[in-house]
Amino acid sequence: MTTVLVVDDVPTMAQQYAYDLKRLGRFEPLVAAGGREALDVLEREAVDCVILDLEMPGMDGFEVLRAMERRGFRVPVIVYTGTGNYDRCTEAIRLGARSFIDKAEPMERVVQEIEHTLERQRLATQLAALRLRLDADAPMVGASPVMQQLKDSIGRVAKIPSPVLIVGESGSGKELVARELHRLGAHPAGPFVALNAAALPETLVEDELFGHERGAFTGANVLRKGAFETASNGTLFLDEIGELPLGAQAKLLRVVEQRQVSRLGGHRTIAVDTRVVAATNRDLEAEVREKRFREDLYFRLNVHVVRVPALRERRSDIPALVDHLLATTCARFAVHLRKIEPAALECLMAYDWARNNVRELRNAVERMVIASDAETIGLDDVPAEIRDGSAPRGETARGTTFHALKAEAERQIIVAALERNDWHITRTALSLGLADHASLLKIMRRHNIKGRVDSDT
Repeated sequence: MTTVLVVDDVPTMAQQYAYDLKRLGRFEPLVAAGGREALDVLEREAVDCVILDLEMPGMDGFEVLRAMERRGFRVPVIVYTGTGNYDRCTEAIRLGARSFIDKAEPMERVVQEIEHTLERQRLATQLAALRLRLDADAPMVGASPVMQQLKDSIGRVAKIPSPVLIVGESGSGKELVARELHRLGAHPAGPFVALNAAALPETLVEDELFGHERGAFTGANVLRKGAFETASNGTLFLDEIGELPLGAQAKLLRVVEQRQVSRLGGHRTIAVDTRVVAATNRDLEAEVREKRFREDLYFRLNVHVVRVPALRERRSDIPALVDHLLATTCARFAVHLRKIEPAALECLMAYDWARNNVRELRNAVERMVIASDAETIGLDDVPAEIRDGSAPRGETARGTTFHALKAEAERQIIVAALERNDWHITRTALSLGLADHASLLKIMRRHNIKGRVDSDT
């Protein structure tokens, strides 16, 4: 529930505002009778928005805004005044307030302004997260059989609020799958919070997940929401879940089952509506047998399992991935868009990519862009370890069915032949020994190969 703090030195005004906010906006109101009391409330409570009176004895609204900035409070503030002096409201905006209202405004208008302020705050948070992801892995590019199967799996479970376990090798794109589940889910406008369990010191895991109250431990000077609260009405992505300590696993199980958290140092429970998506590159069943992962948590998380294929299982997607990565890398480095020679592309398609999958391919493309000043990237520009480590063309992918392997092999042959012939339909058909270009087009439609074809028909 959204918590709104009303700060006013007139108790009757503050209480009436609090009552109306709860009645009309279904907000959880808190009241402070002055500036110093408001700062105390902000330190111990998780406040989502502040309604701040500017004209107060002692510490007025302007000093509260300055103190909030000094202490690092990032709570949106709406100032209100009964004097009609809007020059002072403009000064409050310069000090960090989001907007201002008159005390005589109807409460429906006040509720609307709070909702708009919270929406702007949410959009600003999302924009910051998107900027941080500009250098992230390539999106879900590819139309190979295993990628089609993956997209179908995502579509089936996205709207279901149950936990999802994503399994796949390192660098294969598990977080991208989690974000796609969120985008297609029941609350796409809600927050998406990603937490890497492998990157957290054991002493901080519970604090990151559940948050803490002020004074919970040395240095806990302000209240802090954990990942579950932050992701409420959205998705919490727990990457590398197999690295989570056993003690934290027990508490995580309780939160997933009860949908309630208790902050460290707190004695109250807080309801959260958070969809949990976990990911791992470990064999969790083996971890359960070795007593390194709780069996009850494992069965609670793997209600739905989504498997992300390794890049070697979908080599025919590599041309599309390389095109995407070349475009984004060249744009990031402000250089002219490069092309790649068929021989270099075939070398990339033959490589195993077992160390880091799509992330490894992204790094290789970046190195090739940096290494070459020419408009076209050739075989000599491919990193030596990839040229030397290219897998035999007859190698099969692991963990897929015979029909999937057969379809992927056929698709890979067609894509490679099209690349060698500059996507010229007739020449490609002749090189493959097909009767005519119509036969090739039929195969291409079956494998969803499209977008770059330059037909002479």
